[in-house]
Amino acid sequence: DGCVAQAEGEEIFRRAHYVDIIVGPESYQTLPDLVGKVIREKKKQINLEFTPNNKFDNLPESKSGTGASAFITIQEGCDKFCTFCVVPYTRGAEYSRESYKIYDDAVKLAEKGVKEIYFLGQNVNAYHGLNEKGEVQDLAKLVHKIAEIPQIERIRYITSHPRDMSDDLINAHAQVGKLMPFLHLPIQSGSNSILKAMNRKHTRQDYFKAIEDLREKCPDIGLSSDFIVGFPGETDQDFEDTLDLVRKVGFTQCYSFKYSPRPGTPAADAKTQVPEEIMNERLAILQRLLSEQQTQFNSKFEGKTMPVMFEREIPKSKSKAGS
Repeated sequence: DGCVAQAEGEEIFRRAHYVDIIVGPESYQTLPDLVGKVIREKKKQINLEFTPNNKFDNLPESKSGTGASAFITIQEGCDKFCTFCVVPYTRGAEYSRESYKIYDDAVKLAEKGVKEIYFLGQNVNAYHGLNEKGEVQDLAKLVHKIAEIPQIERIRYITSHPRDMSDDLINAHAQVGKLMPFLHLPIQSGSNSILKAMNRKHTRQDYFKAIEDLREKCPDIGLSSDFIVGFPGETDQDFEDTLDLVRKVGFTQCYSFKYSPRPGTPAADAKTQVPEEIMNERLAILQRLLSEQQTQFNSKFEGKTMPVMFEREIPKSKSKAGS
């Protein structure tokens, strides 16, 4: 299930004879039917169709209770075509759900006791769904609308792209108290030459400007990002530019990885692949710096009283006699 299944398709059956079902990310609502067919027909099943509208419409309403937090997918697909990423080829073009359907979902979740909503999307801040009047709503307007639901106390969204960090969304962080002071904004590299090779269509200066505007509106915001170390052609100076960006921004937490080729993407065919031992060394250096920043951020809260949300109640364990 997922992007690899969408990209590889029948090849997975050839290489892994134990696999019975292959389903793409736009077709997982058909999984129960596929399981039934495998049982009845005793043969492998595959569904890799792009049907985002049908997928959202066919998802059954949850009948069970839920916890304090819940996820709502509001956007899928990607139009960015970063050279390292397979998502545009497997998930299709950017598609946004209607804002009134998202609102209805949030109301139903609130009635079940949900206090915190996570908006999900491959490029969640590129959200452009229609309201009941057929008007385009961006993520900032959606945040304002969901914040009107009394029972919803916290709103979060992930994952964002720097190109879609609009002024309205930045202002929402200052205007909507329920929008949590945290942003995951992947940059992948601090080097302009690598960002260009990645086809990110933004520069490190663009990233600095977005962070500056955010911190002006919301000084206490916590920042997270993604980094890829060892992208094809990355030089020592390119890597130093990444370290420099990390030092200047100061992150709360981050995800960092060695570059891994994705079949069918332009970067996978590049002749300038970085040796594994160099990637390992650079990743260790970057992760040490990120870990130091996370520790520094956490230490700022020592001695402070902070509001917290319990996701669920854990039953008290009964002590055994003699224990």
